[in-house]
Amino acid sequence: MRSIWNGAISFGLVSIPIKLVNATENRSISFRQIHTEDGGRIRYRKVCELDGEEVPSAEIGKAYEEADGSMIQITDDDLAALPLPTAKTIEIVAFVPASQIDPLQMDAAYYLAANGVPAAKPYTLLREALKRSERVAIAKFALRGRERLGMLRVVDDVIAMHGLLWPDEIRRPEGVAPDTSVTVREAELDLADALMDTLGEVDIETLHDDYRTAVEELIAAKAEGSLEVPAEPKKERGGQVIDLMAALESSVRAAREARGEDAAEASVTAISPRKKARAAPKETGGKKSTAKTAAKKTSAAARKSTSKTTEKKPAGKATAKTAEKSAAKKSTARKTPSRKRSA
Repeated sequence: MRSIWNGAISFGLVSIPIKLVNATENRSISFRQIHTEDGGRIRYRKVCELDGEEVPSAEIGKAYEEADGSMIQITDDDLAALPLPTAKTIEIVAFVPASQIDPLQMDAAYYLAANGVPAAKPYTLLREALKRSERVAIAKFALRGRERLGMLRVVDDVIAMHGLLWPDEIRRPEGVAPDTSVTVREAELDLADALMDTLGEVDIETLHDDYRTAVEELIAAKAEGSLEVPAEPKKERGGQVIDLMAALESSVRAAREARGEDAAEASVTAISPRKKARAAPKETGGKKSTAKTAAKKTSAAARKSTSKTTEKKPAGKATAKTAEKSAAKKSTARKTPSRKRSA
């Protein structure tokens, strides 16, 4: 890989000659602007506003535009005369845990290669020190005419450097969060957890740019003179779901079906341990409720029977009448046979 910058890492009094190599590349497909009438290329020409003449690159300089539109010319010599200690040095200023670096600060990534045999030993020393400390190095360096902030870490057996934005280049997220008060229910969080668990993890190496592939196929088909380009059918999406719970349940079900799970397994259930603890009694709730109802009915019947018995016992008149009726019946029973015999 071609180096884009040569310098040294300043590690205390240790200097490590290195070469800076781009760690990433842009794989997107670029297009040229053309005249649609005849296919001719459209090119930009740098023209002076005062005389209308095209200006060659050798005659183009830099200037700072002030608020009133006036230009202050700045030459390369002016910039070269400025004190810039990191012009050819990656100066390490601190070692911190990687968790202290906000991902919002991450910028371009580079590989640092040892430049020459003498650099191998101090390069390896710094690499192993970073590994053992489980920290990253914060450094300052200059690239393309300005000073930058960087973070050094170990990737496999190589020291990589991520350009970092300066803290004052990160905007505050004021006015971005919803300004309305929203309450999220436990059941909704449970379904969100279920959806995350169902989607699971992914091997980043398996992901690719589907759009770029489609553009490449389009270009190949056009180059072969084909007017019809096969396109994959678009996935149908349902209408807008207003009910958040329904949307989450549908998402979990679709994710499980996409993973090849059975339809029965795709049914959504709460997965929170707290939810399970509360839901367990509901499974046998019907039986328990029936038993309780039967017990209540039996108890009520027993109380009713006891109440009737209690009401009969204290009723003295009722008891006397019953005794008289019983005696009369007995007397009648005795008289009847004697009449028959006398007859």
